[in-house]
Amino acid sequence: MRFAEFRAGQVLQAGPYEVGEAEIVDFASRYDPQWFHTDADAARRHRLGGLIASGWHTCAIAMRLVVDHFLTGSESFASPGLEHVRWPHPVRPGDSLRLRATVLQARRSASRPALGILRWQWSLHNAAQVTVLDLEATSLFDLDATAARQCPVP
Repeated sequence: MRFAEFRAGQVLQAGPYEVGEAEIVDFASRYDPQWFHTDADAARRHRLGGLIASGWHTCAIAMRLVVDHFLTGSESFASPGLEHVRWPHPVRPGDSLRLRATVLQARRSASRPALGILRWQWSLHNAAQVTVLDLEATSLFDLDATAARQCPVP
């Protein structure tokens, strides 16, 4: 989507994304190697009742859905960060996740009019509609026509 297509109040949806056990273990082994993400037997014997995905993996899944469905081909070029990130419930092997992104604000910078600023809230839900991720992100868009022509568009 191009920056001009985003409007406050707009609700965008993407997914599903199927999460496999091997993916959970691989991600965690590389980036968050805690036993409850990497050792299914130990996690099953614990109060968790089984393996859970790293919260950072959950964020990466949301990012993948956002890029694939909304940012590819846009003027998006960076993000200054997140307002908050919460993982109210764990992601488990076999979960089918769907993203809901709500546009909170889409505006041009007052001091740099060629800069688009998008604030949006992302939430991921499993098939039972349980929220597994809630975050608020800011995305920046380069609205300068020259720069936009130089950006790769798949």
